[in-house]
Amino acid sequence: MSGAVLVAVAAAIGNMLQGWDNATIAGAVLYIKKEFKLETEPTIEGLIVAMSLIGATCITTCSGGISDWIGRRPMLIISSILYFLSGLVMVWSPNVYILLLARLLDGFGIGLAVTLVPVYISETAAPEIRGLLNTLPQFTGSIGMFLSYCMVFGMSLSPSPNWRLMLGVLSIPSLIYFVLTIFFLPESPRWLVSKGRMDEAKKVLQRLRGREDVAGEMALLVEGLDVGGETSIEEYIIGPATDDVEDDDISAEKDRIKLYGPEAGQSWVARPVTGQHGSTIGLASRHGSMHSQNGKPLVDPLVTLFGSVHEKLPEQGSMRSTLFPHFGSMFSVGGNQARNEEWDEENVAMDGEDYAHDGPANDSDDNLHSPLISRQATNPDKDIIPTAHGSLTSMRQGSLMQSTTGEPISSTGIGGGWQLAYKWTEKETSDGKKEGEFKRIYLHQENVPASRHGSIVSVHGADVPAESEYVQASALVSQAALYSSELVKQHPVGPAMVHPAETAKGPSWHDLFEPGVKHALLVGVGIQILQQFSGINGVLYYTPQILEQAGVGVLLSNLGLSSASASLLISGLTTLLMLPSIAVAMRLMDLAGRRSLLLNTLPVLIISLVVLVIGSVVKMSSVVHASISTVSVVLYFCFFVMGFGPIPNILCSEIFPTRVRGICIAICALTFWIGDIIVTYSLPVLLKSVGLAGVFGMYAVVCAIAWLFVFLKVPETKGMPLEVITEFFAVGAKQVSDTKDN
Repeated sequence: MSGAVLVAVAAAIGNMLQGWDNATIAGAVLYIKKEFKLETEPTIEGLIVAMSLIGATCITTCSGGISDWIGRRPMLIISSILYFLSGLVMVWSPNVYILLLARLLDGFGIGLAVTLVPVYISETAAPEIRGLLNTLPQFTGSIGMFLSYCMVFGMSLSPSPNWRLMLGVLSIPSLIYFVLTIFFLPESPRWLVSKGRMDEAKKVLQRLRGREDVAGEMALLVEGLDVGGETSIEEYIIGPATDDVEDDDISAEKDRIKLYGPEAGQSWVARPVTGQHGSTIGLASRHGSMHSQNGKPLVDPLVTLFGSVHEKLPEQGSMRSTLFPHFGSMFSVGGNQARNEEWDEENVAMDGEDYAHDGPANDSDDNLHSPLISRQATNPDKDIIPTAHGSLTSMRQGSLMQSTTGEPISSTGIGGGWQLAYKWTEKETSDGKKEGEFKRIYLHQENVPASRHGSIVSVHGADVPAESEYVQASALVSQAALYSSELVKQHPVGPAMVHPAETAKGPSWHDLFEPGVKHALLVGVGIQILQQFSGINGVLYYTPQILEQAGVGVLLSNLGLSSASASLLISGLTTLLMLPSIAVAMRLMDLAGRRSLLLNTLPVLIISLVVLVIGSVVKMSSVVHASISTVSVVLYFCFFVMGFGPIPNILCSEIFPTRVRGICIAICALTFWIGDIIVTYSLPVLLKSVGLAGVFGMYAVVCAIAWLFVFLKVPETKGMPLEVITEFFAVGAKQVSDTKDN
């Protein structure tokens, strides 16, 4: 897992440069105003600061589509080049117009980094630590701000501070970023799979995960290429597929089904868990109604749906691969040749076969037709996945991989305690013909109560042996995008089957109108709008001026500092205090979760802003006023970076399908930058018209609205594979549609 961590740290340097730029312009603008005589021109002053935001907005409109076309890594390389060029031009800047051009180039670099770094980290990180790693951009951004404030403060002590040098220093760290993007960062494995470059994707995954066996995750990435489709929620009692079946064993019952894993020889038997009326039990059915009593949704069904998954986690929590803790005996093939023979009998024709594809491409892994569900025993050198005899037998012997928390994880899982499986289903059409297809199933073990009756355990009405290895699991069942040509020959495939080659054609605008994608866009765009209008970037860019206006210079008058230097020093110290707050957020992001952090930190933002309003309205001594203002600003920043700072970008990088992730991220980022421009450009005017009290009052109202939006609409995504998250959005969108129809 250390590979993914190092890659995330390197990618997050792009956000460090953004933080560096934000703090530098906040300090440099104090001296730019004097040189270009902009004290009476707040519009030009705002434009100098906002020009980078305009550049970021322009580049964002096309960055998503281009990154889906040429990849994430090339876009990050271009970002580092733009940072470097903008620093050189800012050093020169003979007039306002050249300075505006330099700020525009800087904005191009910022836009690419801010938009694509969270996507890149999400696509390379394991689910168990994705939240932690995706908080790194916030952490490195704050480090950049702190270092920049230290530099600007030092320069402000000189008789004639050089703002050009302040801005131009950006070129030095941007060179380091360029070297890392060129020689260290790999391409996103999900993007590689989307382009059919399977062999490259496998090698990248092995480097990122630190292990050779990445079978389950490779299959998962192909399945994640599909957009839309009907997804149902079912529950199963699952046990090992053995031939020695007892009479009271669920595998002897007529309604059992067989599930196949993504590796050779990996199979289980399962029996659906049904309710009193014979319908399959849904995830949310035993955790309260998903709707209010009058039939109208009070809380988004998606929120309830995600919450029910986390409520059902086993006691170990989501930081461990919790699906089927008896992997070593239940899913192993070591010592149980009968299971391998059973697989061989049913799939004897599958040796060495690729997906339904003819031609030379069969000799290479570098295509989407590489066999992920096949016996794969005849030519292991070419197989994209090691044979089950190696990986699963080693699990039985106890040599499991270790996660970052020290807990054992299975190499066959797909992360977050989820397991990928497949089943064959048949149905009779109206003309009497049988039609079948393969279904993919995302399984997750439940923590459900069981009652004992002698040697039998009853789990929601299903009797299983008390000492058996059966577990109950929730299942997301939908159409498979991955299948074997030999299995297709054995079972006639219905017209709805999606071939992997079709999923590699790339995104289309039609995909954006899939119900699950539209639902995710509502969440992503909504939270980005509210984040910007909570005022963070306005406060951030103008912190020195806000503190100066609040009279903070009084607190440091004994040090002999000018008002400008005092405000810069306080800003730097505030940024330093943000670092431990972000460290706390990094720790809690995958434990408490994104939704929980938002709901608990937003009230502190509201209180801080209300106190700032009171401090500006109520008459008090200059020392008391400055103290209250400083403490409130510090609290605002510290709690913002714990929740509302990193989480919107984290959520937006998680909730969209692979095929349209770039386009959807671009839409959310465009919303982000437009809101940023409006807030930043209008703040100098608002400060002159309504003052600090009016500005902070408006921000407090927005934060209150944001809390309601999070409570009603934002689900908890911690510890879940990206592909599973998008499946849940599809289910949630269907719940909303059904509610409206009724």
